[in-house]
Amino acid sequence: MRILITGFEPFDGDTINPSALLVDSLATTPPPGATLIPLILPCAFAPLHHTLQTALETHQPAITISFGLAGNRQGISLERVALNIIDARIPDNEGNAPIDEPVLPNAPAAYFTTLPIKAAMAALHAAGIDAHISQTAGTYVCNATAFTTMHLATTRYPTMRAGFIHIPYLPTMPAAQAGAPALDLTTLHRAASLIIKTCLECNTDRRITGGAVS
Repeated sequence: MRILITGFEPFDGDTINPSALLVDSLATTPPPGATLIPLILPCAFAPLHHTLQTALETHQPAITISFGLAGNRQGISLERVALNIIDARIPDNEGNAPIDEPVLPNAPAAYFTTLPIKAAMAALHAAGIDAHISQTAGTYVCNATAFTTMHLATTRYPTMRAGFIHIPYLPTMPAAQAGAPALDLTTLHRAASLIIKTCLECNTDRRITGGAVS
């Protein structure tokens, strides 16, 4: 099955982005049954729609899984929802920092993932990998990517499943050495492979709790 996997270039002063390294690693050693198409996205709002639309038109994937860095989160964050809002805490790599603007004008307020995120969470837990369902992908470029991909899936590629996964720092990165949560690339690769395997095998998600009190 053809699967588009995306990561991001470095941003906010970092020289590497774990999501880009993960995508490269997965493309080199893909899980059985998956034909992976790697794409490294700019960490910038303006080119996102064109870049994603071009990739989807070119490759016609059955599934799109995007990975991004969430440096303050422990373990693997499986995103449930993407919001039609940009509220940039820091400028993107083109120097833009929109505040309270829609990702896409005249689009819905939100989209839910169509990936089996609870089944994936269960698979990760069974493998001893810390993972949780996240109720927000933030309001930065990661959320904009998730929203744009799901909007394109809904409006142009209705059979394509799509979703977003946040990952923490690598242990070698300065923030991790200062105490931020981290996972090594081998564990990230194993986690992503399990998520992909779950997407290949599971068309209906599991009905298990992944909610949050606040």
